[in-house]
Amino acid sequence: MTVNFHPSKTKLLDAALQVIRAKGYSATRIEDVCAAAGVTKGSFFHHFKSKEDLALAAADYWSSTTAELFARAPYHDHADPLDRVLAYVEFRKSLLQGTVEEFTCLVGTMVQEAFATDPAIRDACDASISGHAATLEDDIAAAMTLYGVKADWTAKSLALHTQAVLQGAFILAKAKGGPAVAIDSVDHLKRYIKLLFTADSPAEPSR
Repeated sequence: MTVNFHPSKTKLLDAALQVIRAKGYSATRIEDVCAAAGVTKGSFFHHFKSKEDLALAAADYWSSTTAELFARAPYHDHADPLDRVLAYVEFRKSLLQGTVEEFTCLVGTMVQEAFATDPAIRDACDASISGHAATLEDDIAAAMTLYGVKADWTAKSLALHTQAVLQGAFILAKAKGGPAVAIDSVDHLKRYIKLLFTADSPAEPSR
């Protein structure tokens, strides 16, 4: 559900998404966010008590805005649940465009820095990443049933694994300075998921 903020607060949240992904949480200053948003520090402190308060709000804002993006995505239109999962992976691949900071994950960036020093930020990032993973569980579980998959892994564990691959792909993209390596990783993820559902499955997909 879309939340309507005061325009200056929305500008600050949008700026936080941009600046933190480009500079990292620790290196981001309140002044950087204000400059990117085109607002004063007075406006910042009208809406947020501190940089941590902004980070927590930005994690929630990231979750809500990305949730809307994925809710409208075309991968939901497939009848076969495995096709939906594979199309989700393809959709993630289609987002790997532009500069690294434009396609990498805000909460993945923040948690790498704050996991040991700021439990509130760590928990907010976990809620965002795990909450998104949970949106895949029903389709994975339905595909396991449809394809007769009996395994020692669960729909939840595979859903989280997709996020582990994606977050790792973002790290590699940062290290290499571009999306090519991340695209390769996502392609490997798609191959892996296909193997899980077809190697020993009595039902053969038509793909």
